[in-house]
Amino acid sequence: MRLMRRRVCSFFIAVYCLFSLYAAYHVFFGRRRQAPAAFPRGLRKGAAPARERRGREQSTLESEEWNPWEGDEKNEQQQRFKTGLQILNKSTKGKTDLTVQIWGKAAIGLYLWEHIFEGLLDPTDVTAQWREGKSIVGRTHYSFITGPAVIPGYFSVDVNNVVLILNGRDKAKILYATQWLLYAQNLVQIQKLQHLAVVLLGNEHCNNEWINPFLKRNGGSVELLFITYDSPWINDVDIFQWPLGVATYRNFPMVEATWSMLHDERPYLCNFLGTIYENSSRQALMNILKQDGNDKLCWVSAREQWQPQETNESLKNYQDALLQSDLTLCPVGVNTECYRIYEACSYGSIPVVEDVMTAGSCGNTSAYHSAPLQLLKSMGAPFIFIKNWKELPAVLKKEKAIILQEKIERRKMLLQWYQHFKTELKMKFTNIVESSFLMSNKS
Repeated sequence: MRLMRRRVCSFFIAVYCLFSLYAAYHVFFGRRRQAPAAFPRGLRKGAAPARERRGREQSTLESEEWNPWEGDEKNEQQQRFKTGLQILNKSTKGKTDLTVQIWGKAAIGLYLWEHIFEGLLDPTDVTAQWREGKSIVGRTHYSFITGPAVIPGYFSVDVNNVVLILNGRDKAKILYATQWLLYAQNLVQIQKLQHLAVVLLGNEHCNNEWINPFLKRNGGSVELLFITYDSPWINDVDIFQWPLGVATYRNFPMVEATWSMLHDERPYLCNFLGTIYENSSRQALMNILKQDGNDKLCWVSAREQWQPQETNESLKNYQDALLQSDLTLCPVGVNTECYRIYEACSYGSIPVVEDVMTAGSCGNTSAYHSAPLQLLKSMGAPFIFIKNWKELPAVLKKEKAIILQEKIERRKMLLQWYQHFKTELKMKFTNIVESSFLMSNKS
């Protein structure tokens, strides 16, 4: 009996060994699948309809020998590819060649940071003593500080490159701006700073001679100057035009486009809310609006004295007028460029701009064919430009004949242009700063 058991066990062991040897032979010495380089794709492509009829799994099994490790190999290759991409992205994302701090000491700085750079500020409270934010554009890491607590000599300077934003509109502002420039220039002289640029809210008559001694070309420390209005100094080498933007000093907000802003019928043909100066073109505008009853089709609110600050009620009325009007009338003030132009763009209301030069030292039409508003025109602003308000009745007559769908398309075009305008400015500003500051570092 024991002998019989031994024989049976020996038989099964022998069979098991033979089976193992057979399996090992096929695994290691069996004919492997060939992978010709010239035509496997064509073969699969020609067989595609048949595969679709029989199903993807059956086709795979019948057309090629199954490889139990093939799925793992593909997954491993895909994972290696993804990892490589992640490493590449990490090596380029967030990699900066330049660090720049922006000192916002004029309200125009908020237009640069929040509207053009689309940067955030912490805290969000506009009355806070100190506000700051960070953003990366191109190869540059920007930080922004602003508020009453940002005082010369009372905060730590731990950067090499600074953009200083100043107001130079009147004597009091110029005195304050001069103190900041002297402070920054001293930091450059003692090598606490390497590079200095200025964004200047210039004088409306373009009388900005006070800043001349601070420019590097004149022995000062300011390498780059970005200045508002059509200054005759603009050369696109070291002096560049900068937009006036919206009235952030009157708390004009960031405006997000909505469906209703684009698609709703607007109850008013046009709007004008502003100060009427005696013997000005604004007075002529009011007289023309009264002709043919156009003032009843437009939201018009005139005042005799300019008010630097808005109340909550007046700001809301103004925003409602922009939102509910197809056109926004933009007569000249002390300068042709005004906040109203940019504020109208924010709400998709087409600016009707009085395209005439104002008194002062700003761009000369004989020297600059596109002056005034050179920057806006050079970037293809889709506005209605008129030389005289006597042209307005014809503009309004044409406006009455435009159907809603055409107005919707026009609003979309204006909002898209305005977003593109701000994006282009952000990239242009950064490219100029990088080219100047980094080039100086290499030299």
